[in-house]
Amino acid sequence: MVNKTYTPEDVESIGTAIYEEKIRSLMESGDKGKFVVIDVYSGDYEIDERSGAAIGRLLARRPGAHTCTVRVGYPVPYSARWTRLQHPKS
Repeated sequence: MVNKTYTPEDVESIGTAIYEEKIRSLMESGDKGKFVVIDVYSGDYEIDERSGAAIGRLLARRPGAHTCTVRVGYPVPYSARWTRLQHPKS
């Protein structure tokens, strides 16, 4: 088990570097749109059309992994809008 804790920025930076240096060249045209989930501690990764499936398999092998998700052929894995949720008052 690795004792280092990474910030979200560290995870993104390390994961992107692993993808660019070791994984990207292995991807084929049929992989466009798939998700690559990378454990930034070990460099292990999983690929799937669904990010949740890839994350689940990777975490089964590497419990406690710090993961970075890359979408093959796209600059960002997701386009998302964040909303602040408020809890109802008791």
